[in-house]
Amino acid sequence: MKIRRPRLPRTRRGQRRLVRAVMAVCVLALLPATWLYVSTADRLRTTADVPRTDVAVVFGAGLWDGEPSPYLAHRLDAAAKLYRAGRIKVVLVTGDNSRKDYDEPDAMRTYLAKHGVPDDRIVSDYAGFDTWDSCVRAKKIFGVDRAVLISQGFHIRRAVALCEAAGVDSYGIGVAAKHDATWYYGGTREVFAAGKAALDAVFHPDPTFLGPKEPGVARALAAGR
Repeated sequence: MKIRRPRLPRTRRGQRRLVRAVMAVCVLALLPATWLYVSTADRLRTTADVPRTDVAVVFGAGLWDGEPSPYLAHRLDAAAKLYRAGRIKVVLVTGDNSRKDYDEPDAMRTYLAKHGVPDDRIVSDYAGFDTWDSCVRAKKIFGVDRAVLISQGFHIRRAVALCEAAGVDSYGIGVAAKHDATWYYGGTREVFAAGKAALDAVFHPDPTFLGPKEPGVARALAAGR
């Protein structure tokens, strides 16, 4: 069975229509990424100038042999630095624990505890399966109204936009990262993830798992007073 190759228009008029159609598709594909860039332009900070906030949210970024990946470790280092500087009081670690042999939140908690954050100032969200889920659960389950979000630069704009859409007043810190294959993959992935983020922000779907409210953040804040 022969597969026919698509035929390109032979007339100038047909070629112009094809070019316009391709350009329209490219513009539509880039609209969500443009929205993320514009909507978060005034919400990005550094560990030195981020407003003092009760809660920091650290998003999971994978484990290597049960330990935080280098990318995740950089995020946790930034959270620990903020805590030691007195700029935050509680760290909410949110990640994937969908199976017994993979537990991002506990690995994150252990890492933070080793780097100067008391265990009773760390709260774990075991159902942060993606960015939208983490943002919605921070608001609805843990009662977070305002937070500093910590991730890599290629992801932080999407995190801020989605948490804002979920009702969390957010500032974002994009930690530095080596421009290796993972960085380029992450940046490319964000172009496509922006489309889903726009849909999440508009339609507000329920997260994969919601469950009952948890007092962990409020309890940790009370312990810190």
